[in-house]
Amino acid sequence: MSESPASAAPPAAAVSARRGTFLAVLVNTAAANVTTSFLWFALTFWVYLETRSVLATGIVGGAYMLLLAVFAMVFGSLVDRHRKHRVMVVSGFVTLVAFLLAGALWLAFPEAVLLDLGGPWFWLFAGVILAGAVIENLRNIALSTTVTLLVPVERHANANGLVGTVQGLAFVVTSVFSGLSVGFLGMGWTLAISLVLTALALAHLLTIRIPEERPAAGQRPGPIVDLRGAIRAVRLAPGLFALIVFSTFNNLIGGVYMALMDPYGLEMFDVKVWGIVLGITATGFIIGGGLVAKFGLGKNPIRTMLWIVMAMGALGALFTLREWWWLYALGIWVYMALIPPVEAAEQTVIQKVVPFETQGRVFGFAAAFESAAAPVTSFLIAPIAQFLIIPYMDGESGRSTWGWLLGEGDSRGIALVFAVSGVVMVIAAAMAFLTRSYRTLSRQYRTAEVHAGVGSS
Repeated sequence: MSESPASAAPPAAAVSARRGTFLAVLVNTAAANVTTSFLWFALTFWVYLETRSVLATGIVGGAYMLLLAVFAMVFGSLVDRHRKHRVMVVSGFVTLVAFLLAGALWLAFPEAVLLDLGGPWFWLFAGVILAGAVIENLRNIALSTTVTLLVPVERHANANGLVGTVQGLAFVVTSVFSGLSVGFLGMGWTLAISLVLTALALAHLLTIRIPEERPAAGQRPGPIVDLRGAIRAVRLAPGLFALIVFSTFNNLIGGVYMALMDPYGLEMFDVKVWGIVLGITATGFIIGGGLVAKFGLGKNPIRTMLWIVMAMGALGALFTLREWWWLYALGIWVYMALIPPVEAAEQTVIQKVVPFETQGRVFGFAAAFESAAAPVTSFLIAPIAQFLIIPYMDGESGRSTWGWLLGEGDSRGIALVFAVSGVVMVIAAAMAFLTRSYRTLSRQYRTAEVHAGVGSS
């Protein structure tokens, strides 16, 4: 006898309910990311405009990535040991407390004192904001595991693309309004707006319920940082460590952009205009994530990722060859459109080949490696660019040697760094195609059925 519609309805209803829960979590995380990105962007703009120091922005940006690297494994272990909703609530609460402390420092000291790079209060003020922004990434690791929990396995790539789309939309909003807020309202009101938005996002999160049993890892004693468990989970997926290493190398190049992209843009545009430019170019995030949400990543996400990384490298080598505002803006737009597919590819692979019970630790392990790479280049390239490359390119020797390639302009030193970094990225991605790890992980992704039932049950 065939199954009746009535008996077939509950699974469909359950799938629909899970989809609705995932969308609610996604929107809430986007709102929280808007808040932290809004304040983080504003801090970067404010520091550079008030100090005109590439070194200061490089240190602030590098410190953010370094803190991510230090705490990523802690975050991953927490995600595996606790229900995802509880983890997100704790993250939102700690971020709110951090921003409240930053607000108290703003009220307690004059702006000139907080901008004194040689004094302790600037670093405390920036550090507190950084701490609030870093703890927000605990939610992002939890969000990656909720894709596995709430979305059928065949739709993982599309869901990850949707995550990229929403994050891109958040980037658009914060890019535009951070510049406008710092330019028109100043840092104090920007901080006040962030506090209100953080509180609203936390209140909305308390209304969401995620269907999940208590994780087995949380029912027995365990280390705060389960490095051994993370390594064991990674080793069970041959080739996965090579993927993490490649993404780490890719982030080494990303550290160059993190340290120098804003200074280059702020030399070319007024801060209000630069915020709008970033907002417009960040629509590339939406387009790139939307394409992944619609079409997925193909039969082999790893191959797709490597081709896109090669394109990113070529783009990075070209978009500052001339000091033309439209070339820089167009290059940033295309670059941002390529970021969501790269991130979605890595997430999709991990979600399929790693057991759900250990995904938090694996995502944390990957984030620790990859986040540690960017501050290395950021801390290195900022002083090198400030004291060596930029003066060299401003001199007659640098202009005569590289003028044929980079043209004339005020930021040719930064352009030279971008060009060399892009070429290195292209070569690295091309060589990755030739490795045994690429072939092994590609084969495992095609055959793995580890989680076919997690998001469908």
